[in-house]
Amino acid sequence: MYVTTVMVVLLIGWCVYTVSVRGAQLPPWPLPRNLQFSPDALGWLRGSRLPYTVGLVGIFIALGHSVLAMSGEETLAQVYREIEHPKLRNLKKAGFVIFIYSLVFTSLVSFFAVMIIPDQVRRNYFDNLIGGLAMYLEGPYTLKLVFHLFVVLVGVLILSGAVYTSIVGSNGVLNRVSEDGVLPDWFRQPHRHFGTTHRIINLVVALQLLTILLSRGDVYILGEAYAFGVLWSFVTKALGVLVLRYRRPGPREFRVPLNLKIGQIEIPLGLGLITLTLLGIAVTNLFTKQVATVSGIAFTLVFFGIFTASEKATQQRGAAHVGLDQFHLEFAQEITPQTVGCRPGNVLVLASNHYHLHHLAAVLERVNPARRDVVLLHIRELRRSGSGEHDLEPDQLFTKLEQSLFTKALEIAEEKGKPIRLAVVASNDIYDAMVRAAQNLQSSVLVVATSAKMPPSEQARLIGLAWERLPHPKPHFRLEVYSPTGQEKVFYLGPHAPHLTPKEIELLHNIWLRLSEELAPEEVHHHDVVHFALTELEREMTQFGDQEVVQRFREHLNEIKPRRVHRPQ
Repeated sequence: MYVTTVMVVLLIGWCVYTVSVRGAQLPPWPLPRNLQFSPDALGWLRGSRLPYTVGLVGIFIALGHSVLAMSGEETLAQVYREIEHPKLRNLKKAGFVIFIYSLVFTSLVSFFAVMIIPDQVRRNYFDNLIGGLAMYLEGPYTLKLVFHLFVVLVGVLILSGAVYTSIVGSNGVLNRVSEDGVLPDWFRQPHRHFGTTHRIINLVVALQLLTILLSRGDVYILGEAYAFGVLWSFVTKALGVLVLRYRRPGPREFRVPLNLKIGQIEIPLGLGLITLTLLGIAVTNLFTKQVATVSGIAFTLVFFGIFTASEKATQQRGAAHVGLDQFHLEFAQEITPQTVGCRPGNVLVLASNHYHLHHLAAVLERVNPARRDVVLLHIRELRRSGSGEHDLEPDQLFTKLEQSLFTKALEIAEEKGKPIRLAVVASNDIYDAMVRAAQNLQSSVLVVATSAKMPPSEQARLIGLAWERLPHPKPHFRLEVYSPTGQEKVFYLGPHAPHLTPKEIELLHNIWLRLSEELAPEEVHHHDVVHFALTELEREMTQFGDQEVVQRFREHLNEIKPRRVHRPQ
């Protein structure tokens, strides 16, 4: 993007310099008497007077030919799942950048081409307008040739990115089509090593190469076909958003402006005008782009037939529910940062089923993926009897439960625009497996959801007992317990400084004042008071027995229970 911007700035600056030196005449205003269409531009409207008498039709024809300048906007919906956090802001930024380039750069290049390239040779550069413009700028021929090479290099980079984006977008769309049962699950089987849906990717690339071969690389035909796809993609997406305004009228992060509200009914004027404009351009293109219309409609009908037959065949085979993602299992004896693909200091989130993932959403809301990874861990609980007789088969370790859980987790992560790592382990003790996984992954935070069987304090106690059974060296964890309402309780596993209330701090300070006055000029610190108190407590437990101290401590807890404050432990 930076290289492209450099090229754009240099080209615009050089063109302005050329026009200022040579002088130039601006193109005529787009009035009906000034409109001139080539036979190829009019298509089936070649013998009609509509483009010349109805200005709106002429504008729609011109917009239909220039729609390729907006190429990229239609891809944003396809790659939305891959956009990183914050999704909406990054989506706006990407759309704004494409809009600025389309409005400023493409239109300026067209204007400068008319003003700088001579009329008699301009038609030779219709397929390479920027390259032709570079060769007719004011300056030494060698410098213009070098700049032309730079333009070609930038073009290669732009088109390479466009091809990559098209593959990613098509892969995402066909994955959703397969999830809905239109394509067999065979297409979504992940690659053994890379974990990608390689069959869909290979199919997309093969179809792209076939398109180039069938069109013989004719840029005009490819441009027409691409414009057909881009425009109708815009139209269908705009119609989809318009329908969703009425089918799902709830709150949204962003709404297209110009919404007229009459009572409980909202009329989306802005969205409606955009949809009508796109529909008008698309319908006009049907009459002006003959090759694209015939091939596009044929392509649509053929693939509609293929998808319909495939969907019926998939339903007849009684395939499993299609809304689940496909996963490739990589087995390992130990769970480590290398096998999971995470960095030390990660956040380990324990999940039992796809109905309770509110804690994962809360973690993804606040974590910064550039600094810390998030690992979702599912523990496959085994029965103690016969649990160690043989290794688990893949279908025993990864069932529909795990598939549903990971599918929902990925959906939440994609919604937040943040990546997560997935792991599943088998154990006959959930708490032991949890803390051992956190130790092996070198996690700094352990996150669980509240249990329906016990309070968070009991959960923390059981996890703490499992932590005590860990081999040395025992790491320190921060344990976070989330409730469905969003409440969070924090505990610390391992030795840690206690969190004192203001009243406890005041008590400690008062004792320190009295002792420091009595022992002056001896130097006394607050931690000396704490150390002395703990040592005395330990001596009493040894001298008088644990039971007496425990009884007194229980009475103390009962006494302070009404005014006790819940805080990190």
